[in-house]
Amino acid sequence: MTRSAIRLIPLLSVAWLSACGLAENREPEAWAHLPEPVTNNAVAGLELDGRMMAYSFAGLHEGKTWRDVTADAYACDLDARTCREIAGLPDGIGRLASVAVTLGGQIYIFGGYTVAEDGSEASTPEVWRFDPASETYTHITDMPVPVDDTIALPFEDRYIYLVSGWHDTDNTDLVQVYDVEEDRWFEATPFPGAPVFGHAGAMDENGRLMLCGGTAVIPPAREGGRRSFGAHGDCWGGQVMAGPAEIEWQAFGQLGAGPFYRGVAVAHPAPLGGYSFFGGSGNAYNYNGIGYDGEAVEPRGDHVLAFFVSWSETPDWCRVPSRAESSNFLAVGNAQPQGGFMDVRGAVLEGENTVYTLGGMGPGQTVSDHVRRWVLPMENVALRVCGLDG
Repeated sequence: MTRSAIRLIPLLSVAWLSACGLAENREPEAWAHLPEPVTNNAVAGLELDGRMMAYSFAGLHEGKTWRDVTADAYACDLDARTCREIAGLPDGIGRLASVAVTLGGQIYIFGGYTVAEDGSEASTPEVWRFDPASETYTHITDMPVPVDDTIALPFEDRYIYLVSGWHDTDNTDLVQVYDVEEDRWFEATPFPGAPVFGHAGAMDENGRLMLCGGTAVIPPAREGGRRSFGAHGDCWGGQVMAGPAEIEWQAFGQLGAGPFYRGVAVAHPAPLGGYSFFGGSGNAYNYNGIGYDGEAVEPRGDHVLAFFVSWSETPDWCRVPSRAESSNFLAVGNAQPQGGFMDVRGAVLEGENTVYTLGGMGPGQTVSDHVRRWVLPMENVALRVCGLDG
């Protein structure tokens, strides 16, 4: 999986939330700390015995070389603000860009890719079911087409949708669906946009999904030339129909901030509904944080990285004020976020509007041990601005 760029599909747009006073380029105060810095890790969470828990699996430690690719795993008690190491992936094989999702009280961990000493990369097919109560793993049916840098979307306590992603040498438009009850895979309606990796997305309880950004492959300009890679901000919505293999897709426009790569998304439950996207970078990069164009990539530190979209008969992006109100739109503990973060492959949503991320890269491509807590005051910002408060 040696990669490189992209094309755009315009339509509607959304404004990034500009932050007031974000001049300094540094990491915000952490809610908790992982035992070690890690990035490009799979993240999922759930409530266990009355406590909110988050888990990190595999990824890349701070050396950012092939030697630092890891199978390590961590458990974080978000109420106690503590994290500890737990048993890593059972095969002991380090991998990057895996994805994890919670369904039915279990966590499912999909794919990723390995990096060899010579730089060669390979997508991994393994799927693990992790039981948070016993902290044990079970190897279940592998993916038919191994993918990494994909998104995993749970639906109806039975199905998990993997949309697009990278397979060994190129992106795929496949939507692969895992049936938890029958331990089998089937394909759903393919993704109609340019196939991508490093995108973000979420699905609500009604089977409505939203995905944005990622990186697409641009063919060489001339015969014998080299292809390239580039991030974009295209968004697509989809509705799972009565049959779980059928998705009705709809182009949803672009993010007003431009390209969006390796950020995260959450779907807010009713009565709010809608989706928030945040984090990420504006340029595609390799696992060490260096862009495919050779330039070092930074997270978007000049913005509070969140935007909101509702789903309606006439879908549109909601615009949130960029002045005083937006300065409180995202809070990390008691600190205003500064410096941004990128290279995150998942987020944990608690309740309607509290979001946690684990690890990732901060300014200077620094691998982070931070557990971040973002409180989105949807009741007094998004509801009013989006006209969803009645």
